Amino acid sequence: MQAPPGPDSMLVTARGIAHGRSTAFFTVLGMTVGAGLVQLPLLALGVSSLVGASPLAFSLLLWSGAAYLCWLGISLLLSSATEVAIEEHRNLGPLAAAREGMIANLINPWPMMFMVAFLPQFVDPARGSVTLQLLLLGGTQKITGVLVLGAYALASGAVGEWILKQPKIRLWQQRIAGCFIIGLGIRMAVSGGATR
Repeated sequence: MQAPPGPDSMLVTARGIAHGRSTAFFTVLGMTVGAGLVQLPLLALGVSSLVGASPLAFSLLLWSGAAYLCWLGISLLLSSATEVAIEEHRNLGPLAAAREGMIANLINPWPMMFMVAFLPQFVDPARGSVTLQLLLLGGTQKITGVLVLGAYALASGAVGEWILKQPKIRLWQQRIAGCFIIGLGIRMAVSGGATR
């Protein structure tokens, strides 16, 4: 579920290029640790299977996620040269980056649906608490998310350091990233967006 190109990896890449490694890494922590604090208890308690069984709940999450991605993309696409210059002196704070990452992951229904569909296959009731096993498996999946998306944060942050020295390139980078994120939002709405 960490495979590119998906909403999570694209958002991390955009944040790394625009704001640097640390902001991108806090976005990753929001997507994994922050979202995991909500998703893992839901998985263990079985509430998430209700969302999987309800087409209306699933559609609401899907459309909310698509709308949020389009909103993020449009804000990048409409950035002016002045806004880019101002943003060079104003970083997205760690808590704001983590919150943005957490929201992006929570309103994308596919990470939760993946956990509901995939992780129970590895649970063995004879080996103890099913709830504990689900929490451990879900935690392991979130840790792999930190590693994979963290690599995106490091790589995109390195590219971002070079782009920071080139304001015109940075403006076009933001516009191109905006187009990609809008495209991912549209893809999520049209095809169900089964990517991260």
